[in-house]
Amino acid sequence: MNADGNNKTRQFIYLRKILERAGPFCHPDFEPSPEILNFISNDCKILVIGAGGLGCELLKNLGLMGVKNMHVIDMDTIDLSNLNRQFLFRLNDIGKSKAEVAAKFINEKIPGCKVEAHFNKIQDFDEDFYRQFTIVICGLDSIVARRWINAMLVSLLIYDDEKLNQASVIPLVDGGTEGFKGNVRVILPGLTACIECTLDLFPPQVTYPLCTIASTPRLPEHCIEFVKIVQWSKENPFDTIIDGDDPNHINWIFEKAQERASLFGISGVSYRLVQGVIKNIIPAVASTNAVIAAACVTEAFKLASSCCATLNNYMMFNDVDGVYTYTYEAEKKDDCIVCSPAFRPKYVDVPHDGMKLSEIIEYLSENQYQMKNPGIVAVFPEKNRTLYISNVPSIEKTTKDNLKKTLKELNLINGTKLIITDSTRPLPLEIILRFSEINNET
Repeated sequence: MNADGNNKTRQFIYLRKILERAGPFCHPDFEPSPEILNFISNDCKILVIGAGGLGCELLKNLGLMGVKNMHVIDMDTIDLSNLNRQFLFRLNDIGKSKAEVAAKFINEKIPGCKVEAHFNKIQDFDEDFYRQFTIVICGLDSIVARRWINAMLVSLLIYDDEKLNQASVIPLVDGGTEGFKGNVRVILPGLTACIECTLDLFPPQVTYPLCTIASTPRLPEHCIEFVKIVQWSKENPFDTIIDGDDPNHINWIFEKAQERASLFGISGVSYRLVQGVIKNIIPAVASTNAVIAAACVTEAFKLASSCCATLNNYMMFNDVDGVYTYTYEAEKKDDCIVCSPAFRPKYVDVPHDGMKLSEIIEYLSENQYQMKNPGIVAVFPEKNRTLYISNVPSIEKTTKDNLKKTLKELNLINGTKLIITDSTRPLPLEIILRFSEINNET
């Protein structure tokens, strides 16, 4: 396959018609040129996150469109249930890395393609890694991962005298599917609404603060999560990570969760509930993946070439009963805790200084911030003070008592700056406490 414009192949004849002449739908900055296809083929570097149902379609579409330089990240291995829709995999690939098998398949089937695979988590890479890409396309099934990569791309923005340097903007094209429904969105970090701006569009994820599941469980799900997060890593019963498809693993979690539930007088722990909490199954349909991936790649092509105005900026797709699509512009929040410029302070409004620290953590976890397990450090003039960190056992043990104390007892006054760490963000977040009711005695 040849995309150098020398007419030795007709493979890209239709792309050339779009890229080498003007038209009524062209972007105002578009200048027709045969060099645009050369840029897309040779210089445009695209990162695909996820090599599952959407990821396989994305890699195939990008390769056939002429993109040669791609990277793909996925931390999962291939399972038998993947084979009905993730068409880059075969029966003998079960147990292997999705990213590595998908990259090898594309490299072999589409001459000239160079897909580099990363059998990793997205959190394993630093700013320099992400800064090298022209466009990032997500095919994820995790809101936490979406929020993390969104915050990472925002952190790469450069401001000159409080003015955004647009050369530092790396567009994010995000696709998602659930059964016969899907969505596509185009995010220009710092310019348009980001993932965090529209977090309330996502159904709330069922997550539980670690301080709750460890100290005061109230639901059967709390008991299951405790076994999953704490007991499994501590006892390591099968010397491996949890496999939701392994009945031995599910049985062990079921028995331990029952023991913990009886200890706290909680009923309702069942084998089926354990499976639901551990696997968090999201239905997938091959045709929906194909439609959403095609839309994502089309948007990436428009971003790379400027041949047409991009989606502005959110598209929904539904083929449950017929085929229906709808587009609208998601609005950017001026006070977004992620994409509002770093020089603008971020506030967290709390009712009064009589709230306990545990209530603040639940507030950060359950309201519009939807954090997973926030850790909190208070900034005082003399020195910073760690109030609570859950993911380091030694620190969790020494700070656990702070959860029962009020903000007043912890000397947290109106205007105190807090540094928040969480798995939804690559970098710490600095926020300022703002009380809606200030106690006159303080």
